[in-house]
Amino acid sequence: MIEQNVMIRGQQIHVKMTGDASLPIIVFLHGFTGSSSTWIEVMDRLKGRFKMVAVDLTGHGKTAAPSEPSRYTMEEQVKDLEELFSTLNLKTFSLVGYSMGGRIALAYTETYPEHVQTLILESASPGLKTEQERQARREADLRLAHRITEQGIQQFVSFWENIPLFESQKQMSTERQQKVGTERLAQREVGLSNSLIGIGTGSQPSLWDSIRTIRVPVLFVTGEIDKKFVNIAREMNALIPKAIHKTVKNAGHAIHVEKPTLFATMVGEHVKKQKI
Repeated sequence: MIEQNVMIRGQQIHVKMTGDASLPIIVFLHGFTGSSSTWIEVMDRLKGRFKMVAVDLTGHGKTAAPSEPSRYTMEEQVKDLEELFSTLNLKTFSLVGYSMGGRIALAYTETYPEHVQTLILESASPGLKTEQERQARREADLRLAHRITEQGIQQFVSFWENIPLFESQKQMSTERQQKVGTERLAQREVGLSNSLIGIGTGSQPSLWDSIRTIRVPVLFVTGEIDKKFVNIAREMNALIPKAIHKTVKNAGHAIHVEKPTLFATMVGEHVKKQKI
């Protein structure tokens, strides 16, 4: 696994890469409080068959954490990714995004469809449909952002890992739970709080209308315990011509964490089917 820092649009972006350039390419985008490290187990299981790139998104992992929330917006994130992919000479690839990373992957695909051969969205949404919903979410995210800066990472992580969304992760081994906790605790207050404000679900533009224009093959992956995102994926699946929705039994929001071998198999099989 090669780790590299790349200067993009005035800020450092950290990536992990593995695999020969002659192989089909898969790019991975993590969720909120995550980093490129969340994909290591999945990448290990796909090693030798693909060139893989995992990105630390703005404010997360070892990528820069700017002090202004405006640098975290969806528009800025998509521009950063486009320049990063160009710098790394990634012309066409499969794009995998989890939760927040899935929202970003979806927006990137809508903006630069010529680069994306297939899109794999794990527990992701196109944002919120109404301005009323977005306003309520922005207010909630702002309160959470203030909580992070006032109380610090340790207290926030203790709160975050106990929200209902991650209840199923308590069924994982102690070692696996500790690994997830360590990744969260390695984050920075400024990065997480500004990420919530800049690219929270309430701050991003709704993509519900525009997803109908997506023509690349899409695979939606959800965990059956995560009913909210199962329903969102079903609705999205009905709007996109070349979409497939698969639900994983006995899994919650983060399938790649709870069942990395199964998730890797699903990704590998889907990418290979595209005859890349």
